[in-house]
Amino acid sequence: MQTEKGQSIEDASMQMIEDEIGTHQYNEKQWPIVRRVIHSTADFDFAGKNKIIFHKDAIDSGMNALRNGCSIVVDVNGVIGGLNKQNPKDFGNNIVCNISNPEIMELAKKEGKTRSQVSMRAAISDIDGGVVAIGNAPTALMEVIQMVKEGIVKPALIIGIPVGFVCAAESKEELSKLEEAPFITNIGRKGGSSSASAIINAIFKLIRVESSS
Repeated sequence: MQTEKGQSIEDASMQMIEDEIGTHQYNEKQWPIVRRVIHSTADFDFAGKNKIIFHKDAIDSGMNALRNGCSIVVDVNGVIGGLNKQNPKDFGNNIVCNISNPEIMELAKKEGKTRSQVSMRAAISDIDGGVVAIGNAPTALMEVIQMVKEGIVKPALIIGIPVGFVCAAESKEELSKLEEAPFITNIGRKGGSSSASAIINAIFKLIRVESSS
C-alpha cells in the first residue's frame, strides 16, 4: 500500500504529465495506461500519435482475465520487480517467470535457442488464457506470436514492449499485425521492463476504479 506521502508525490507527477501533454489521441481507458508508462519512464514520446498501439479488445480482455485470476507470464524478473504486489495477491494471479530455471538454460543450449524463447514454450498452460508481459526479450515476443499462430495458445492479452536494437522494433511490428489475440505494443526501439509492468499496474487500477464506481 502507498503511504500518504508517496501517494501525494505520485498524484503530483501524474498532474505534471497531464499539464505537459495537454490534448492527446487516447480514449478514457487507454490514456491511464499511456500515462502510467510515461510516469515509469519519464519519456513523453510515448504520448505521441500511435506510439502505443492498442488492439480493440486489449483492455477489456486484459481486465477480465486479470480480474478472474489469470496467470501473468513475464520474460524477465525485472517485470516482476515493477509490479504492484498487492494486485496479484488480491486477485489471485500466479506470476510466472521461467528465465532463470536451470532446465530452461540446458534446453536452450540443446535446441540452439534463446532462454527467452524456451521459457515461453515452457509456460504454454499459463499463457493460454493468461496475460503475457514482455519488456526485454524480442525473441520471447516472437515465440509467443508463433505459438498463437500455431493455435496452441490464445492469451487474453499480449503486452509486447521489448526495448533494444536487434529485432525489438521488428517484433513489435509483427505483434501489431496479429489478428488472433489482443495486444498492447509500441512503435520503435523504446520500451522495457518498467513499461511492461506499468501497463499491468495500470490495468489493475482500471479494474479497481470500475469496481468502485
